[in-house]
Amino acid sequence: MIQKIGFFCSPIGLGHATRDIAIAQFLEKPPKFVSGIGAAKIISNYGFAVNNEYAPPNFDVQNGKLQGSLGWIWKYFQYYKECKKISNRFIEMENPGLIVSDEDFASLTVAQSKKIPSILITDILETRFTTGIGSLVEKKMNKSMRQIIEKCQVVIMPELGDDQDNIRRVGPIVRTTSYSREELRKKFGFEKKTIVVSVGGTDAGKFLISKVIEATSKIADIELIIVSGPSLKIDNQKIRNLGFVDNLHEIIFASDLVISLAGKSTIDESKAYGTPGIFIPINAHFEQEDNAREEGFVFEDIYKLDLLIPQKLESRRSRIQTDGARKAAKIISEYL
Repeated sequence: MIQKIGFFCSPIGLGHATRDIAIAQFLEKPPKFVSGIGAAKIISNYGFAVNNEYAPPNFDVQNGKLQGSLGWIWKYFQYYKECKKISNRFIEMENPGLIVSDEDFASLTVAQSKKIPSILITDILETRFTTGIGSLVEKKMNKSMRQIIEKCQVVIMPELGDDQDNIRRVGPIVRTTSYSREELRKKFGFEKKTIVVSVGGTDAGKFLISKVIEATSKIADIELIIVSGPSLKIDNQKIRNLGFVDNLHEIIFASDLVISLAGKSTIDESKAYGTPGIFIPINAHFEQEDNAREEGFVFEDIYKLDLLIPQKLESRRSRIQTDGARKAAKIISEYL
């Protein structure tokens, strides 16, 4: 008999949820998820059972720069303690035979204390949010994180490269579509050169949206599409805003250019579907800055959008082949 899978998905942004959905669609028995806010909504929209209980702290981003990183880490620690209570309650009630966590370390801690096999999905192995005295606190948190990672049966990373120790690198994990690009353009009503601006599941991207609107105001014969997510409200009647969507991968495929914060999942979906992209990191957000740097971008490029956008609109489409979701599902199935 196939055991139950408890699948814990970080609700900070939507990228964790979209790659977890991609994996879950290849599992023989659907897992039961635990997540929160927009992530829980998108998981539910795909037909999976999900407990919507996690409520993470928001990043404070002003003019594109992350503020108060030490304060955020303190709030995150309080959130982590609450997540441990939630995950413990879920595990005792559901009695899963395997815990899979997408960057939710609270559930891994509980699973490991109960001797339940655990699998981590992540693209980072340590954090670098703070400097000075704050870095001492973060250093201690990173030490605890490494201990949790070492106790996992396997760590799945959505990147290319060699395996090492308990780390398995499977390549980008993205959702699939059965539609052609032409069918999707017709479905969404994309007729002109189409630029999609996506800022994920939080309000951190307001600065990016305003800069894109400003940069595209003088470019003729294009259509600007905003995907603002579940939190951000855009008061601009002249701009087509799709708000919260559960098929961003299809919208990216149908578009001619995607402009986004530098979240791993959006970058991977744009590359998998061959859509040129401009990826602007949140200033002082180490993970996004690393992701953007790999694609050739830095935060200061937000002030060069008027030059970058016309260049990227003329770029050739080039798709990368990836089977990361299927590979990840196969690894998870091996531990049932």
